[in-house]
Amino acid sequence: MKFLVTGGAGFIGSNLVDYLIEEGHTVKVIDNFSTGKKENCNSNATYYDIDLSNENNLPLIKNAIKGVNGVFHLAAFPRVQKSIDNPLIFEKNNTLSTVNILKACSEMKIKRLVYSSSSSVYGNSSKLPTKEIDQVNPISPYAMQKYYGEVCCRVYSVIYNIETVSLRYFNVYGDKQNLDGAYALVMCIFAKQRMNNLPLTIRGDGNQRRDFTHVSDIAKANLLAMQSKKVGNGEVINIGNGNNRSVNEIAKMMGGPTRRIDSVMEPKETLADNSKAKKLLEWKPSVIIEEWIPSYKKSLGISD
Repeated sequence: MKFLVTGGAGFIGSNLVDYLIEEGHTVKVIDNFSTGKKENCNSNATYYDIDLSNENNLPLIKNAIKGVNGVFHLAAFPRVQKSIDNPLIFEKNNTLSTVNILKACSEMKIKRLVYSSSSSVYGNSSKLPTKEIDQVNPISPYAMQKYYGEVCCRVYSVIYNIETVSLRYFNVYGDKQNLDGAYALVMCIFAKQRMNNLPLTIRGDGNQRRDFTHVSDIAKANLLAMQSKKVGNGEVINIGNGNNRSVNEIAKMMGGPTRRIDSVMEPKETLADNSKAKKLLEWKPSVIIEEWIPSYKKSLGISD
């Protein structure tokens, strides 16, 4: 098959590109490298440097997706706190990019689009594990934009006859994750601090819990969502490990001294009910974080 991946030079997107190529598929990528990295590029994929948020680029977008069997839409400005600091930039990049890629797909008669959403749409959910039918309650611009993207996908399925499915990722980690900047995950921040012989900074009491899901499992879920005959009508599906760990537990796995810093606005706990993914996609997670972190530390030269 021939697929296009938006955001294919980013952390999750580049892992998906690698996986698709390993599975024997032909891959095109749209990425303007605003957050993606050149070193993440796969030499066997074809890359297009296009700003998806600019509607004037629709002809370029349509040319890039010409002839593909399906589109994986991962391009976005990520992270909750950064979106709170820069809501207008995030709105432009996250919302308009989704509308533009959907419009291009509809005009080019692309069969299916798999959209990358986020567990952040649930906000501080009181129902754990969280099911797709539970109420959404975005508490950041990023979460709001991700939820609106799901709505756009569902509407385009109804009106424009495009098969869509939205995957709500839960706290993705793994190879190529960013150690630097505002997009770094907690374990990446800890890793960088260990590498620089600094104490691990824990926000608040450290009891906030996250359902950490390995990027290889995310990549597999994407391909299954593209191939499954049970989806395509704007369904929303949780992609999470189905168990969670506290920030304090992650700090203990990373090792070293710790210090407390101020908390930020974030959900207290995330935990996925992944039964729908198992039923509709025949997907199940395979990577356990306790088994992965030791190899991750070793790859970075961090000794216990």
